Amino acid sequence: MRALLEARGLRLAFGGVKAADGIDLDVMEHEFLAIIGPNGAGKTTFINMTTGYLKPQGGTITYSGAEITGRRPRDIVRRGVARSFQLPQLFSEHTVEENAALAIASREGIWSPFAPLLRPAWRQEARELLDRFGLLPVAGQRADALNEGTRKLADIAMAVALKPRLLLMDEPTSGVAAAEKMGIVETLVRVLRDARVTAVFVEHDMDVVERFADRVAVWSQGRIAALGPPAQVLADPAVQRDVIGIERPAAGVAHA
Repeated sequence: MRALLEARGLRLAFGGVKAADGIDLDVMEHEFLAIIGPNGAGKTTFINMTTGYLKPQGGTITYSGAEITGRRPRDIVRRGVARSFQLPQLFSEHTVEENAALAIASREGIWSPFAPLLRPAWRQEARELLDRFGLLPVAGQRADALNEGTRKLADIAMAVALKPRLLLMDEPTSGVAAAEKMGIVETLVRVLRDARVTAVFVEHDMDVVERFADRVAVWSQGRIAALGPPAQVLADPAVQRDVIGIERPAAGVAHA
């Protein structure tokens, strides 16, 4: 398995806060890599640098053998890197199907808000995409009428409409009801694996991480504190204490 994305020595500070302090990371082709860590550790900063929303002050990012450091988001998308956001970025006044058609049109370099809605081929592709995500029953609903879990799936479907090789997702289950989480992640993992899309996702739900990640990277104060298979990383006492919130008793301390 080869690296699809390579980050070397990434550095970025906001004032005195180091959001990236020498990040080195390889994302392997076709893997699902989970990024975990406390709030403010630099997880979203890494996604923003990778997708062109922030420019690192040092270091390089290479995708599929070509350096993409500091390139514009639209250019990075054209190269095959897409993202979804913690807050879904949907056109609220449009239906789910129309949102999908708009995403397909942007992939083709069309940015008019009306042209995609008039092309039957794009509407058909949009419906086929929504069907893969189980969203066809809500294709005719406005985006602002969806519950949070469905909005998250729709947002990720929009990213998949761009036909990426690499998808970065910022907290895909945040705000989603506990009863919906596993079903939503199962759906998106199935679709992404079928399409052979490599995925990086920031996640706070350790059950999701343990079940769906191939590897886990732990962020701490702008650095990678641990990296490896979920079973190994999540069993690390420092990860359990600092990320998961489990405090192990000191040796020799008795408990009733």
